[in-house]
Amino acid sequence: MLVLVAPGQGAQTPGFLTEWLELPGAADRVAAWSDVIGLDLVHYGTKADADAIRDTAVAQPLLVAAGLLSASALGAMTDVAPGAVAGHSVGEITAAAFAGVLDDTAALSLVRKRGLAMADAAAITETGMAALLGGDPETTVAHLEKLGLTPANINGAGQIVAAGTKEQLAALEGDKPEGVRRVVMLQVAGAFHTHHMGPAVDTLATAAEALTPGDPKVTYVSNKDGQAVASGAEVLQRLVGQVANPVRWDLCMETFKELGVTALLEVCPGGTLTGLAKRALPGVRTLALKTPADLDAARELIAEHAA
Repeated sequence: MLVLVAPGQGAQTPGFLTEWLELPGAADRVAAWSDVIGLDLVHYGTKADADAIRDTAVAQPLLVAAGLLSASALGAMTDVAPGAVAGHSVGEITAAAFAGVLDDTAALSLVRKRGLAMADAAAITETGMAALLGGDPETTVAHLEKLGLTPANINGAGQIVAAGTKEQLAALEGDKPEGVRRVVMLQVAGAFHTHHMGPAVDTLATAAEALTPGDPKVTYVSNKDGQAVASGAEVLQRLVGQVANPVRWDLCMETFKELGVTALLEVCPGGTLTGLAKRALPGVRTLALKTPADLDAARELIAEHAA
């Protein structure tokens, strides 16, 4: 059984779309998406520097576009035939498109509004995020809460991401939870998946009212709680609330185990979720679609593990 997953913000790097846009029809397709959402995805995916693509309003639609483009290079979703799909943070919108809940245009329109709304919310207070590596999850969460920080991403495999104000994060660097080996400040512009993103929820709720979601055609695993969601309306509702709620990728991976997943394929810009899976899902084959050079290996993985 194959699970198809999409990474979240922070996975993007300068020029990461360049080789993908050399595939037949890819540049035209991304240019058309750019026109729809009013953002030059081709420029940002090929020529923009790290600071430019760190901007939340840019990074989020760029990541969804990359995920959709790289997956389509494998063929139609019926050819990929995943048994389940899931996404980390903004990757859930990509996963919703994979599952048929949203079409590509609706997914990109929604993520454009999400990115703008979250960027506006992040501008209210100077906030950020930091990854904590190692340590006991319960001990770490209790320590973060003592410092006023939110465990915004509980990723499993010994990784929790804390979010809060710059002052709170500075205090964390000098006061690590017991057992935590490293605290790594992330290159993101806000405390995502916390109460700081509350203003973005109302904006997204309004945007969602204009959409007509379909029910998932494959098992859709929600990062709110790792549960499979069968209703398109509920998927959309969760996508709205998700921006201010923690990501529980650890529970998603537990669900993958329960579903009997044997392989995990991560769309472009892959690497983060496959890294977590290698540590948390022993015996599960993993592959990240980083460049078109990975497509043949991905097709072999699909042939061996897809439904």
